[in-house]
Amino acid sequence: MSDGAEELLQIRRFLKERLQRDYTTFRGHDTERENIRQLLQRTAEMAESNSLLLIGPRGVGKTTLINAVLTDLLNNPDFIQNTLVVHLNGYLHTDDKLALKSITIQMQLENACDGKVFGSFAENLAFLLECLKAGDKRSKSVVVILEEFDLFCAHHNQTLLYNLFDVSQSAQAPICILGLTCRLDVIELLEKRVKSRFSHRQIFLFPNADDFSEFVKLFETLLKIPNERELKKHAERVASLKLLQSDQLTFHQNHYDPGKYKFNKRITDRWNKHIDALLQQNNVRQALQSLFDYDVSEAGLKIFIYRLVAQLQNHPGRTQVTSEQITQLISSYNNDTKVEILCGLSILEMCLIISMKHHSEIYDRDPFNFEIIYARFNKFAKVSTGMQNIERGVVLKAFEHLRNLELILPIASCASKVQKEFEMHKLALTYGQIHQAVQRYQVLPTEVTQWSQSSLI
Repeated sequence: MSDGAEELLQIRRFLKERLQRDYTTFRGHDTERENIRQLLQRTAEMAESNSLLLIGPRGVGKTTLINAVLTDLLNNPDFIQNTLVVHLNGYLHTDDKLALKSITIQMQLENACDGKVFGSFAENLAFLLECLKAGDKRSKSVVVILEEFDLFCAHHNQTLLYNLFDVSQSAQAPICILGLTCRLDVIELLEKRVKSRFSHRQIFLFPNADDFSEFVKLFETLLKIPNERELKKHAERVASLKLLQSDQLTFHQNHYDPGKYKFNKRITDRWNKHIDALLQQNNVRQALQSLFDYDVSEAGLKIFIYRLVAQLQNHPGRTQVTSEQITQLISSYNNDTKVEILCGLSILEMCLIISMKHHSEIYDRDPFNFEIIYARFNKFAKVSTGMQNIERGVVLKAFEHLRNLELILPIASCASKVQKEFEMHKLALTYGQIHQAVQRYQVLPTEVTQWSQSSLI
């Protein structure tokens, strides 16, 4: 392998690793970031208890924002010495026992609790917080991060949330509770006693859906290789994080290390100039506008760029990202999965779908059963040159296959009371999807295509 090819391979490897494993770089939302930083800083330095909910759609960067704030605070020696960080996730800690066990382990208090019997959850939690006190000094501050906060609301009696909020309100120990969720109605999920102990401090995080130029700039930043000075600065920051890292901040363990990459300036300059030239092309900007209309989040853009870079690796002959590659990949975002499924059906199954479409058009989407559709299909089969003499059992099998693909859905009220031939179904497709599939189906007979456009035989 030549030096140039090796260098391009290293560029692709760097881009993919940065897209996947950069957990602390958060862009924008400076006000929200500063508010959370001040909240955590007051907990660490002034022993102030707080609670906060961070609400926003998936992929907007809620977890990355918290990681970025914690990373900023790692430069503060007081925060490192006086604070413990506890991470809980609603998908992992499905009940209060698992959550309490994880809290004990993350606080490194397994030995203190060994052999002790507690009467209640509150008593156990109070003991853990008491263990953090050292002599006459004040207790260590605890930051509890609850990922998928809405799932903790489903726990029995919301005991975990009640006790955490109760500690923060009664000032038993300095504690800051950060809940992360994508549900806007999360406050309504809290019981009355829990809601009364929550501070009702909420921060809403939404992507900027108005500024397309920022989206293009982010695309450029994520696809370019940083210069030597920026790379060195970032490498020093990551190295300092690993030295300062506490056992609780596990997101640094898998963070990518930019310090291991050394790039040839000539090749990286050529790569970056190509990206600049690419963004000047109208078809690329139009394609990015389509992606912006589809998904404005940074997470969605990272996935898109990762797919672009992965395609380079899968095609060794390609050395640069091309405008055709970008437009082709974005066009795949507009593909309807149900249309793709329809294009993979047999001709008999397509005929049944068309029969269902005609029935729905004539009877205003009334439900149907196999016998109704079979009778309509038979009318067409009698005048068709290629669909005659198909046995009833074969047609029934094709009908059942459409049901298994969930292109038609059974009506629950009568699902188990009648024979399968008379079981009522509804069509789970739009007429537009069927029309699109008929146009794209390459080997569909002309008579079937014409029949799809008119229910008259």
